Amino acid sequence: MVEEVYPQNLEQPALFKITDPTTGMVELFPAVWSALEDLISPNVSVRHIALDRLLELGAPRLTPLVVYTLATRLTDPDLFLRCRIVQILGDVLSPDEQGGLPPASVSRCLNAYLIQMRIRSIYSLLEVAVQDAGLERHAGKLLSVCPYAGNHLASILSDRKLPIPIRQKAAQMIGIVGFLDAMSTLEHLEERLEARLAGQQAMPFAPPSIPSELELLPTIRSSLLLLHSL
Repeated sequence: MVEEVYPQNLEQPALFKITDPTTGMVELFPAVWSALEDLISPNVSVRHIALDRLLELGAPRLTPLVVYTLATRLTDPDLFLRCRIVQILGDVLSPDEQGGLPPASVSRCLNAYLIQMRIRSIYSLLEVAVQDAGLERHAGKLLSVCPYAGNHLASILSDRKLPIPIRQKAAQMIGIVGFLDAMSTLEHLEERLEARLAGQQAMPFAPPSIPSELELLPTIRSSLLLLHSL
C-alpha cells in the first residue's frame, strides 16, 4: 500500500517541558531517559522492561518527551508491546482516577503525532483491536484524533488482499468512531456483497466465489446504522 502525502503545517510542541519543579520531575529525568533509550532497543524483552519502568514512574502523563516516544512505537513489530502502548496512550487522552488530565503540553504533543498517522499506523491499531477487543475503545480514541483515519480505514476495508478480520475491524471502527466520510465506501461494499449473497442464494449448489468476504456484511450494516444515527 502506498501512503498518501499530505501538506503539514503543524507546530511541533516542545518534547520536554518542566512546568512545575516541585513535582520531582527533574530528579526523575535520568531514570526516564534511560527507560526511553531501552524502549527503542532491538531486544523486545528490553523494550517491555523499559515500558514497565516508565509506568512505575508515571512518566506517560509526565512530559511530552515520553508520550511522543511511546507514540512512535505504535508500529512496534511486537504486537503485545503495541497493545500495551495503545492502552497507555488511550488512557493519556482520558482523565485519571482522580479526574485529572495530563499537562496540556503532553496532550498537544500526542495529538500532533496522531494527526499525522497514515495507513501503516492505522493498520497497526486495527491489529491491536483484533488481538484484544478490550482495547477497541483505546484504539478508537487514537483514531478519532486523526482527520484522515476515515479515508484510510475505508481503503483498508476495500482492499481484498488484506485479512478479513482486519477489514472487519476497519468497518467496525468506522461506525464506532463515526467517520461519516467513509459512509459511501460502506454503502458501495454493502451493495456489492448483497448482490453476491443474492446470487449464491439463487444458485445454492454453486460454490461461493469468496465466501469469507461475506462475513463483512453484518459489520458493515451495523456500522451504517451507527453512521445514519449521527
